[in-house]
Amino acid sequence: MENERKLLSGAMVTLALATATLVMLPHIQLSDVPPPEGLKPYTEQQLRGREVYISMGCVYCHSQQPRSQSQAPDFQRGWGRASVAGDYYYDSPHLLGTMRTGPDLFNIGARQPSVDWNLGHLYDPRAYTPGSTMPAFQFLFTLKDQADEGDVVVKLPPSHQPLDKVVVAKPEAIDLVQYLISLNHTYPVHPGVELPAPAEAQVQTASTQKASP
Repeated sequence: MENERKLLSGAMVTLALATATLVMLPHIQLSDVPPPEGLKPYTEQQLRGREVYISMGCVYCHSQQPRSQSQAPDFQRGWGRASVAGDYYYDSPHLLGTMRTGPDLFNIGARQPSVDWNLGHLYDPRAYTPGSTMPAFQFLFTLKDQADEGDVVVKLPPSHQPLDKVVVAKPEAIDLVQYLISLNHTYPVHPGVELPAPAEAQVQTASTQKASP
């Protein structure tokens, strides 16, 4: 009985120490971290798009946390500078991701700011990135014989345009694209230090990895 008490006491102490070290201490350290000056809160539309991003499981294939140049070639891939704690000030929950079946999306809004490109890419990824393993999210779109007033028509490459049909984006697709475009962390994280946006040449490098945003 005494040994069982010692074992239980040791387990409780270990759990308490682990909780304090891995949960409480980081929370205290980061609780006063302010957002960078260039970081803006999400709009209502972007927040709706973020919910679509979560519901479709995008976080399982895409990260949002480039590593430092001393640790990995993420910057050379065009994914931007290493992220800092303040970059996630408005994120709840955080969507850091742990897998990179597709490229990191921390700066997809800087690499691909085009609404047309992002909508078309969601509808048919391989029309823009040959060999991409990303699924086509065509349920976010509607095929029509003719677009109605106010419809957002997707401009696909001619070789991928449905015959005698127009592709119209549903509100969920439009919201998702607005969220993706908002992912632009090219602002400086230290006063007076300008950080370059991902270069076009680097974007091409990232797109050859058989995955897409």
